[in-house]
Amino acid sequence: MISTRIFRPVLTAAVALIVFSGAPAVAGGLPTGETKLGQSLIEPAYDDTTGQLVYLLTPTKSPLPTHTSARAVAPLYLVLYPPGSTVGTLNCRDVPHQLGNCPDHDVAVAGPAVGIFPSVYGSDPTAVVGHDHLVGIASTGGDFNVAWEVVDVLFTNKPAGNEHITTLSQINAAVARGDAIEFDLGFAFHCGVVSAAAYNAGTPV
Repeated sequence: MISTRIFRPVLTAAVALIVFSGAPAVAGGLPTGETKLGQSLIEPAYDDTTGQLVYLLTPTKSPLPTHTSARAVAPLYLVLYPPGSTVGTLNCRDVPHQLGNCPDHDVAVAGPAVGIFPSVYGSDPTAVVGHDHLVGIASTGGDFNVAWEVVDVLFTNKPAGNEHITTLSQINAAVARGDAIEFDLGFAFHCGVVSAAAYNAGTPV
């Protein structure tokens, strides 16, 4: 379940735009950025129960937003890290690439961060360090469903942005301390879980 959610719509057209720019798929020993395989994009994420890496595949022609029943939707958390964060390699890096290495959504999902907490994230969404994806996986007891409702996790202060959050329990603890909030972006989309081999077989975008 999503707690302490703040609901706001965003322009999903910005998220739907696919822009391709070269970027490495691995940095610091961890995968980072999207790869394109056939008519799909694949990106790394964390199992929000175990903190282990998983990989998410989204067909590029999948409807966005999807109009799935609320009963068939589970949260996909995007934890956004502010400029100066020391957490290291993220699933998607916004810098030093202006559009990031997940260019179909980097800037769009960073917009609320600079709008709500400019004292933490600054005023330029392209300067946000990047974000991680956290999702529930059925096999480990997580909240998994056929569509994902996108929820930004935003830090309320800069020191909090130095904690690398890879599990839902960490999100809940940060929210309970007042170090983070959850900001529902107001849309859902379809994606599936695939293997690391599928991600590595793709071409970095």
